[in-house]
Amino acid sequence: MLFGHKDKRQSELQVDLGDLENEKEHLSSFLQSHLKVSAVSGGGNKLRVNSEKLSLQELQHAVTKFVYHRNLNNTHWVSADETTVKINRFKGKEKKKEKQKKDTLHQTAAQSWGL
Repeated sequence: MLFGHKDKRQSELQVDLGDLENEKEHLSSFLQSHLKVSAVSGGGNKLRVNSEKLSLQELQHAVTKFVYHRNLNNTHWVSADETTVKINRFKGKEKKKEKQKKDTLHQTAAQSWGL
């Protein structure tokens, strides 16, 4: 560091997709179009976002926006921790769907008997 000049380092933030691996391409293009990021890359269920000026809160806000626009906000929520934004699934969502299916089958059978 001669003369007080600091090296500008790009901060690397991560997005953990959890069980939404099939949404990786959509999220990558969404982030590139909505944020000023130099590169979005990833392997597995994680995306790495390189940017000089992007904060973790801005990335979390963009990922939350993506979840909302893809109509995933009923089943998923977004959290942030140090350098990672994570997409989490609400617990118990699977069980409720199964119970609703069973109840609707029971109602249709009862209605068909005229009760």
